[in-house]
Amino acid sequence: MAGNTMGTLFRVTTWGESHGPAIGAVVDGCPPGIDLEEKDIQKELERRKPGKASSASPRKEADRVELLSGTFEGKTTGTPISLIIRNVDAESASYDDLRDVFRPGHGDFTYQMKYGIRDHRGGGRASGRETAARVAAGAIAKKVIAREGITVTAFTLELGGITARTTSLDNIRKNSLCCPDPKAAARMEKKLEESRKKGDTLGGIVEIRVKGCPPGLGEPVFEKMDADLARALMGIGTVKGVEIGAGFSSARMTGSECNDPLTTLGFATNNAGGILAGITTGGEIVIRAACKPIPSIGKPQETTDILGKPVKLSIRGRHDVSVIPRILPVCEAMVSIVLADHLLRQRAITPAKG
Repeated sequence: MAGNTMGTLFRVTTWGESHGPAIGAVVDGCPPGIDLEEKDIQKELERRKPGKASSASPRKEADRVELLSGTFEGKTTGTPISLIIRNVDAESASYDDLRDVFRPGHGDFTYQMKYGIRDHRGGGRASGRETAARVAAGAIAKKVIAREGITVTAFTLELGGITARTTSLDNIRKNSLCCPDPKAAARMEKKLEESRKKGDTLGGIVEIRVKGCPPGLGEPVFEKMDADLARALMGIGTVKGVEIGAGFSSARMTGSECNDPLTTLGFATNNAGGILAGITTGGEIVIRAACKPIPSIGKPQETTDILGKPVKLSIRGRHDVSVIPRILPVCEAMVSIVLADHLLRQRAITPAKG
């Protein structure tokens, strides 16, 4: 199955299925000498794992990571880093009645059409469970970019049509949804509970900010920084749209409004979102990802089985009401992996200072 690897110099491959024995990743190209222990990865996995927030699936996975290779005495060796996260709380029996039924909004139909076979248990490889491996790999990428002073922070900008009006990063750890607007967060929590009672789910928008990124990262044509960031985020199953900087609102601006004036102190504005001509400007990178509602809902839905016969389906099992906030570390991971890759590519032609 192709398409399981991303990156050029910093390469990440994930493997495993939702209800298989384990999921994991192989990270190749990580520089040697970086401090790395299992606890460094574990703290990122703790942010993503199920069973914590009221809006999350009650599936209880420890998400305990094991490093199998690529480190020695707490430091990376420069060789491939292999890691594994064992599945311990899969309830496959909950999916028995879905063996021959295509769930609306899921990858059941498309996987069947592509491969002629699919793992119906929790969505198999198409499950959000796979993103735990990305978060683990992203924790390693964060270590690489941290050496250059780069930080990546994601937060909840919108959920269920409720938008944060203030975006101070100081507030995002003060509520379970990691929303910078406390008043909006309270309204979001209420709407999540209302949706849960109705057997429905909610979508939202994640904003990701990158601080400390140096100018000059990204390739000028086919591997632009903004193109690679959008590709990485769109590779998350729930993401249906990505915008950078002013994004879609730039289509409603004039050139004089959209252009960022360059002054002796730097750019006066940041409508470009920290990227021009596919290359970083040195300013803050601002990205937003639109996440669709989780398709597993308790409300009756019309669908068909593999023979084309109509079926009325109500999905049972353990599911989130929204991907937010568990998607936040996944978005951070994907952005960090892209940044680590482009940083190493740039250092190949421009050595780091000092």
